[in-house]
Amino acid sequence: MRAQTLSVDRWELLLVDNASTHTEAFAQIDCAWHPAHRRVGEPTPGLTFARLRGIAESVADAMVFVDDDNVLATDYLENVLAILASHPRVGAAGGRIVPEFEEPPPAWVRQFDKALALRDLGGEVLLASPMPRGAATDFPECAPIGAGLVLRREPARRYAEAIRSRKGRVIADRTGNRLSSGGDNDLVLTVLENGWEAGYFPQLALTHLIPASRCTRTHLARLLRESHRSWFAVLDAHGLRPRRPVPPLLAPALKMRAWLQLHAWRGPVEFLHWQDRCGEIEGRSNLR
Repeated sequence: MRAQTLSVDRWELLLVDNASTHTEAFAQIDCAWHPAHRRVGEPTPGLTFARLRGIAESVADAMVFVDDDNVLATDYLENVLAILASHPRVGAAGGRIVPEFEEPPPAWVRQFDKALALRDLGGEVLLASPMPRGAATDFPECAPIGAGLVLRREPARRYAEAIRSRKGRVIADRTGNRLSSGGDNDLVLTVLENGWEAGYFPQLALTHLIPASRCTRTHLARLLRESHRSWFAVLDAHGLRPRRPVPPLLAPALKMRAWLQLHAWRGPVEFLHWQDRCGEIEGRSNLR
């Protein structure tokens, strides 16, 4: 963030401590270079709650979510202002996300780039149009994801209101050691439902730092399974049910059938596709 070409007098820096146990390390992060930096705490664990705290504390007309493993291109913030000025109906935006691996991963890992929050949709701007609640047939491929997510103030306010109106049904996203996800998709669907566009802008570039521990079969299995399970909770919160619910008592048999259909014993790729299918079955069995 210190390397951003946008002058520091044009943006504020908020660091959110989301119930961390490393409070001393958090306090030692050097932000003295930014005259408008603030540290805020959010005692409820969960990435969604951290984002909501950032929305509540910020004062600007737009914001950017930067996770602790994101390195923004130095012109990121300048590009954000240019994009929002030239696309007044864009409420949420994201861009190109490339990896920096701690160690070269096995070749098969790159088949799961999407699960690792990596994306490159080419050099053209792609936009998703607004959609009424319950009208979506599929989640837009160009919809931004959480890393480097750009959000205008008004749709951010609507999103916070939508969370409060659900009476506890919050997509908490990453929480502690849990690998559930979907908070960014929940946010984007809310933006679209409130009449805003969402888009992919290739000039928004960031590097995603990926430790070796995230490239193991064990980690990716948990990630795929928990992410797909929580995806159905996201859809259900928006009145969408592209697949019918599964009776809980039937779920074990469906997982066994998927094991055989996907030849899950053959190798890591087949095993991970099976774990992904298990997450889908579990997500559908959790539907009311």
